[in-house]
Amino acid sequence: MKRTLILLSTAFMGTAALMFAGASAQVFKNHDSNAPVNFNADRIEVQDRADRVVVSGNVVVTQAGMTLNAARMTVAYNNQPGGGTGTDGIQINRIDASGNVVVTKADQTARGNVAIYDLNSKLITMLGNVTLTQGANKLTGGRLVMDLNSGRSTVDGRSSGGGSTGTATSPSGRVSGTFTVPQRKN
Repeated sequence: MKRTLILLSTAFMGTAALMFAGASAQVFKNHDSNAPVNFNADRIEVQDRADRVVVSGNVVVTQAGMTLNAARMTVAYNNQPGGGTGTDGIQINRIDASGNVVVTKADQTARGNVAIYDLNSKLITMLGNVTLTQGANKLTGGRLVMDLNSGRSTVDGRSSGGGSTGTATSPSGRVSGTFTVPQRKN
């Protein structure tokens, strides 16, 4: 009987995780990382020789319906001279965020201590005390990777991605979750 309950519990958690992942695929799938990136902060410092911008104080970054909030962000970019073709501009490659980082799009919210948004590979990696919520559904762990191409979100128990080092959000370094179940009539 106990083994049957464990198997049923494992099957339920797997099904719930798939339901959560399927819902997230609809939210983040095919995010347009080429869309304009808008910044709002208390302070913006352009470090032109290093090809980066440091923004701090209540930072809010928006792009194509996705919002990234943090205390501080460093934005790495390349200058794209157009050679007189009118396509001069800055191409943002990566955003490193720290301090109560929150990523939201539609009804999904991800939180963590640190985030790295690689615009070229369309990946957002969050580390430390990570939570991913959608409605009443919630996953917690040490590391979250959101693939903006496929919409797949993966949560690991440890910040290092499951290795023996790194900061775990729990002593066991495991992922935990709560999923709502539709109420059925008897």
